[in-house]
Amino acid sequence: MDLKKNDIIRLRITSMTAQGSGVGKTEDGVVVFVPMSAIGDDLEVRILKTKKTYAYGKIETIVSPSENRIEVDCPVFRKCGGCVYRHISYEAELEIKYSRVRDALERIGGFENLKINPVAGNDRVDRYRNKAQLPARNSENGVELGFFANHSHRIIPLDDCMLQPELFNRVNATVKRFMDETAQSAYDEGSKRGKLRHIYIRYAEQTGELMVCLVVNGNGLKQEDLLVKTLREEIPELKTVVINSNREDTNVILGGRNRTAYGSGHITDVLRGKSFKLSPMSFYQVNRNQAEKLYEIAENYANLTGNETLLDLYCGTGTIGLSMAEKCKSLVGVEIIADAVRDAEENAKANGITNARFICSDAAYAAEELRKEGTKPDVVIIDPPRKGCDAELIGTIVKMAPKRAVYVSCDPETLARDLKLFSEKGYEVREATPVDMFSRTAHVETVALLIRK
Repeated sequence: MDLKKNDIIRLRITSMTAQGSGVGKTEDGVVVFVPMSAIGDDLEVRILKTKKTYAYGKIETIVSPSENRIEVDCPVFRKCGGCVYRHISYEAELEIKYSRVRDALERIGGFENLKINPVAGNDRVDRYRNKAQLPARNSENGVELGFFANHSHRIIPLDDCMLQPELFNRVNATVKRFMDETAQSAYDEGSKRGKLRHIYIRYAEQTGELMVCLVVNGNGLKQEDLLVKTLREEIPELKTVVINSNREDTNVILGGRNRTAYGSGHITDVLRGKSFKLSPMSFYQVNRNQAEKLYEIAENYANLTGNETLLDLYCGTGTIGLSMAEKCKSLVGVEIIADAVRDAEENAKANGITNARFICSDAAYAAEELRKEGTKPDVVIIDPPRKGCDAELIGTIVKMAPKRAVYVSCDPETLARDLKLFSEKGYEVREATPVDMFSRTAHVETVALLIRK
């Protein structure tokens, strides 16, 4: 069957991609990717784009729905680029995420008999995010806030997101009204003119403190004192307002300079009994409750007795390492973002932790310097960005010869690649536990335990 654009074909969905699209095969074996479909769907699909061995399509008719389908509760689900699993049951979503982790570890890592525990599910699949970054655009109705449509910079305006606290809706409405009433415009990517680029909100669930950070093209907004006054009157949870300057023509949201317009410039949250200071540049898990589960799994894998030197690579504001500091002899955290390192140092001090030190450096360079100075960690925690670790860092960790390593990953495919490298260099991958940090999206975290042979 020679597929052409706009052909309508019958297709049964049998699996999902890592991005959350359904996968089916034609009678001739051509793979077709279909967004918003579910495993078990029997569909009529309109072909949108063809390649030599695969094609992309969209649902024309659901002939027979999957038993996993549920009613969609979000009006912009099919337009917004955020959620991909609002149309299926949560149980089915967890099965997909488990399969993705297992498939990556088997196919990429070669770990056929590895123990993979069930996914640690989310107790709250809606309203779980403590952070939002909403782009701003100009429209006939004034400044619009929303989310980018999938694979585009076109904004889908919305008044509510089911993943975010309702409190964020009030913040967005207040800022939008302020921009319109003071006749200020959003940033325009074409002309490079206009002020407001993003609204960045952080909320500390345990303390109830709220940070509003406005990302602007320039040094600030007109009548910032009026904005602060309005936010304070309408948002009792407000703790601080920060202006972030970003004049660069890039897709990076935050610029390098922050200025506090109100409050202290930070908020404080509590995680596993420790308080953590959060500034705009600080990394902090966006799902606090699931972060506690993830850190508990990591601590169990670390198996600390009180006599170990613990090395925490990509430590951010120190949350993982500091949550375990009382159970080890000494803690060394490494992070490349200076603001995060300063926060980590203050977090250690605020929690009365005296056995921790933090290094502002690239992880690979710092690990090599620690090795040269003779620091021999007994346990290493690795929590890298989505791209994973480079071979140089893995080689340095192996030279340090820790007894155990705990790898926290936000991407199963790069995790599998890196674990394979570790296994080739003398480490046994003992087990892994997926954690659902980002319900209704395609993302899944995984914690893996490595033991030196």
